Amino acid sequence: MYSISTLTAHPTAIFAAEELKKYLRMMLPRGGNIPINASADETDGFKLGLMQDFGLDISDAKIPALDDIIYIKTTEKGGIIAGTNYGALLIAVYRYLRECGCRWLFPGVDGEHIPLLENLPPVDYRHLADHRYRGQCNEGSEFQSNMLEAIDFTPKIGLNTFMLEFDIPTYYYDQYYNHVHNTFREPEPVTRETILQWKRQCEVEIEKRGLHFHDMGHGWTCLPFGLDGSLRGVQENIPEDTLMLLAEVNGKRGVFCRPSDTNICMSNPKARRVVANYVADYAETQNNVDFLHIWLADNINNHCECSECRKKTPSDWYVMLLNDIDAELERRGLDTHLVFIVYTETFWAPVEEKLNNTKRFTMLYAPIFRLYTETYGETPDVASTKPFSLNKNTPPEGMSECLGYLSRWQEHWKGDCFCYEYHFWMQQYIDQSGMYLGKLLYDDIHALHSRGLSGIIEDGSQRSFFPTGFAFFVYAEALYDKSRSFDELVEDYFSHAFGDKWREVVGYLERVRDIFDFEYISGFKSQNPEKGKHYNLEMSDCKEKVAELLKDFAPLVSSEKNNPIRARAVSWKIIEYHTEWISGMAEFISYLALGNNSMASATMKRLLHKFSEYEIYIERYFDLYLACVSIADKISGPADKKTVVIL
Repeated sequence: MYSISTLTAHPTAIFAAEELKKYLRMMLPRGGNIPINASADETDGFKLGLMQDFGLDISDAKIPALDDIIYIKTTEKGGIIAGTNYGALLIAVYRYLRECGCRWLFPGVDGEHIPLLENLPPVDYRHLADHRYRGQCNEGSEFQSNMLEAIDFTPKIGLNTFMLEFDIPTYYYDQYYNHVHNTFREPEPVTRETILQWKRQCEVEIEKRGLHFHDMGHGWTCLPFGLDGSLRGVQENIPEDTLMLLAEVNGKRGVFCRPSDTNICMSNPKARRVVANYVADYAETQNNVDFLHIWLADNINNHCECSECRKKTPSDWYVMLLNDIDAELERRGLDTHLVFIVYTETFWAPVEEKLNNTKRFTMLYAPIFRLYTETYGETPDVASTKPFSLNKNTPPEGMSECLGYLSRWQEHWKGDCFCYEYHFWMQQYIDQSGMYLGKLLYDDIHALHSRGLSGIIEDGSQRSFFPTGFAFFVYAEALYDKSRSFDELVEDYFSHAFGDKWREVVGYLERVRDIFDFEYISGFKSQNPEKGKHYNLEMSDCKEKVAELLKDFAPLVSSEKNNPIRARAVSWKIIEYHTEWISGMAEFISYLALGNNSMASATMKRLLHKFSEYEIYIERYFDLYLACVSIADKISGPADKKTVVIL
């Protein structure tokens, strides 16, 4: 008979105990009930708590509240499971269960691989997570049950951070519930009030798991001025006194493309004061936020051109705004931690201004301009960085230059810094296999420390598990423990997801990776740009290559898709849908390669209609909206490596 005790009644400790009980009972279904109590006096069974409370050494954690040490010392009858903070304690429970053979392959109960055991193995394990910031941010099209599953999934795979962008993330929810781009499902509109309630529900689930909650981002340059940040177009009838506080672009003050793309006249003290007061009001109410992100407007070349704003760079004005916010928070006695972002025009480091209270801030590096044909292992090229030119800037031309701008910032900023990345935004629908992206993530993460970066938050869909969850698994594992080899991660994930035939699945996906050349699909290998950015006769046999591949692989899928282990059956079923997807994509690519965009469009229209019907069956894993957006970019998007689409 087993028992579980927690040293305290902290909600996350109790939740960790409940999770341990649930999975122990699943692994030992004939083992009887497992009582839980909150008591420091128990000597038997499993004992859960902070390492500090057990008298364990945590000297290698610089900031115990942020740096996760996982400690496990158990026999087959119980023992100590602990962490440096309560979120780390929950991750320690899941890590113990992993040592018992459990795996979480993708969100939801269908992604759980839980073995049946006769006895529990002894475990002796201690590890300091290799990166401080390990998480994801909402993006794409989202529905609430999936968001809750994504939050639940996060600590199970060793991540410790969840971000919810925007005050009310209307846009992301609307894409799903209005079924944008789905030709099969009818719209199911939801209100802003419902979405706000759902955001609060997500926050409670984040807090329960001891995850670090990052909030907001864009919105501070529109919401304080009465602009509707959820609008996707220009807002009309703005009062004159408000217009005077907005950025002047091309001689006109007003909304730039849409409210969330609109900056303010940052040389105007009144405009900065409005933002500072609004941020402080928000921080007072939303006191559950661990990291409050203060970003400027989205988009590029949209900063104020008035005679006063021209006197400083946007980054200098940005630092002044951040100092104003800090002063207001200080005046109100608020210790809210703020995150500032190196993104678009703030890629250029400030020239004159400095943050007054560096302890309040963390820097976020968001290389939206980067190429996913290169990694963070490239050598920073400071010499290639361009002088700032107000609203006439061109994006960096590669990873070396992107990292050169980071190096410029790091000459001024000596504090903590981590990345905001986009592997699971459109890139996952450029890589048709997940294998290219998995290796890219592995290489990116292994280079972070050499760039002075402490981790990543991924801006990507919470439905990034098509054709498998391998790339996401690599992301989580490499951030947590970079000592694991890539080949080890391949075997770990695929053997649990597909069983004895896992090597055949890896071989299939590697062949898909090779057929659908990532650099070509990204638009970088045209043989004649005048005929199209994907004109390349060497790719015109894509359809035939995929047909040959599936001739041998499809029968295996048919024989395995009813695997008696549920997680494997679902994994095989997703692969079956994937074989249909790449068949359509191969025909699409073959037409693009010949420069026949009209036939390519017709082919893609048929494929997306088919997957509109399929979406309800695979919507936990496949984001139809993002797939459509990324494919549309292949036909009509940027023609070279210097241009980036910002949504």
